[in-house]
Amino acid sequence: MLSAARAARQPLLSVSGLRMHFPIFKGLLRRQVGTVKAVDDVGFDIARGEVLGLVGESGCGKSTTGRAILRLYDITSGRIELEGEDIAPLSGAALRAVRPRMQMIFQDPQASLNPRMTVGSIIAEPLDEHLRPSRAERRARVFELMDAVGLARGFANRYPHEFSGGQRQRIGIARALALNPAFIVCDEPIAALDVSIQAQVVNLLEDLRAAFGLTYLFISHDLSMVRHLADRVAVMYLGKIVEIAPREALYRFPLHPYTEALISAVPEAGGRRRARIVLRGDVPSPLRPPSGCAFRTRCPKVFDRCHVETPPLTDLGRGRRAACHLVGRPPA
Repeated sequence: MLSAARAARQPLLSVSGLRMHFPIFKGLLRRQVGTVKAVDDVGFDIARGEVLGLVGESGCGKSTTGRAILRLYDITSGRIELEGEDIAPLSGAALRAVRPRMQMIFQDPQASLNPRMTVGSIIAEPLDEHLRPSRAERRARVFELMDAVGLARGFANRYPHEFSGGQRQRIGIARALALNPAFIVCDEPIAALDVSIQAQVVNLLEDLRAAFGLTYLFISHDLSMVRHLADRVAVMYLGKIVEIAPREALYRFPLHPYTEALISAVPEAGGRRRARIVLRGDVPSPLRPPSGCAFRTRCPKVFDRCHVETPPLTDLGRGRRAACHLVGRPPA
């Protein structure tokens, strides 16, 4: 009983101190001349069955974070605990053994599907790699997965080019579900789709989450879709988390100036509009980030301390954390 209670309290995924730095080399001798800090000291927890939305501008490190968590990269440093096991140092057979527990849905379904394989073979590929089922078991599982994502079984012998973008993404989702994973990284799964199809895919992800008890890291720049699907939201800027909060609290009262600017661009229900905050300048290069607060070069509330001191991601109570020198405890 004690172990079951402890497991219920333990997050499915716990990330701490995650860094993903890419060295830059130049010249004939390939000398290192700098480092791109794509992900720099990122940390968060995701409870079992929860959806954490990860938002921010293009190039802020969202997708790199998702791929690093799944160990598609050899990370620079940090801990990645999946169901209590630190998978950051794993490699070879040990890493392969944990692959079935974590999967990814990619942004571009056309680029992530092998054009020379049939739909049935694509969906069955994880089964062949990890479980080696019999032909009858393989066929039954493929049909079961196609039913789950709303694809007709008669499509199993067709090729990806014969499908629409939304259907191809359903194929990718079926493939991700093949091994019954506990955790799925959804890397902007609707960004390459027509607007008319995006809501269908998000609703499918929501239905699958309820049916199979899935846990998602949902990466997106579409804050309206994140609000629909996520339980909590983490905001990234230049490789760092600047705010994490429960969904409605963050949209109702953002604490970090960057979050405030992002939320100001989201249409309100009933036609109400927030005062729009337009950020000036461009996102700094991760090769040469600013001193102090990374957001200070664009922040409308910047002051002297921001230039010299990096604000920590501070716990502000009620599940809220923010990295800004100006924030205090949020209102009740």
